[in-house]
Amino acid sequence: MNLPNKLTIFRIILVPIMVIIPFFHIPGDLWGVPISMWLMNLIFVIASITDKLDGTIARARNQVTTFGKFLDPIADKILVLAAMMLLVEMNKLPAWIPIIILFREFVVSGYRLIAVEKGGKVVAASIWGKLKTVTQMIAIILAFIDTSYYGAIFNGGLTGYHYWINFAVTIMMTICVIATIFSGYDYIKNGKDLFKD
Repeated sequence: MNLPNKLTIFRIILVPIMVIIPFFHIPGDLWGVPISMWLMNLIFVIASITDKLDGTIARARNQVTTFGKFLDPIADKILVLAAMMLLVEMNKLPAWIPIIILFREFVVSGYRLIAVEKGGKVVAASIWGKLKTVTQMIAIILAFIDTSYYGAIFNGGLTGYHYWINFAVTIMMTICVIATIFSGYDYIKNGKDLFKD
C-alpha cells in the first residue's frame, strides 16, 4: 500500500479517536475553551492536513490508485460530518446545517454513480465546491474553540475575541451552506443529460 492510501486510512482512524474524546473528563481549559475541545480540534486539523497531503503526494509520485479514488472522498465526508455531528451534540451548530451538507453529498454521489454507469463525464468541482470546502474547514476549526453557538453574535453579550470567533464561525458556516446548495445545483444542472431517459 502506497503512502497516499496510508494517509487516507490514517485520516479515517483519527475520526473515532476524535469522537471518543468527549467521553473522557479532561480537566482544565485554555482561554475559556475546554482542553477536550482543543484536542478534538487538533485531531481535525491533522486529519484535514492529511486530506491535502495524500492527493498532492499521489499526483506528484504518480501513485493515483482506484482504491485511493474510492476511499479519499469517503474519508473526507466521514471526517467533516463526524465533526459537525459533534458540534451539533454540543449545541454549537444547528442540525439543519449538516443535514443540508449530507443531502448534497447524497445527490452528488448518486449523480457520480449514474455518470460512471452510463460512461458519462463526471462534472469537475466548480468554484462553489471549492468555496464550500475551504469555508467548511475554517468554520469547523473555529467552531471547536468557539465558546458560543452558531449565530450568537446576533443576540449580543459576546465581547472581545469571543465575539470575533463566533462572528467568523457564523459567516464561514453561512457561506459554506450557500456554496453547498449552489455546488449541488451545478452538479444537477450540468448532469441533466444523464437523466433524459
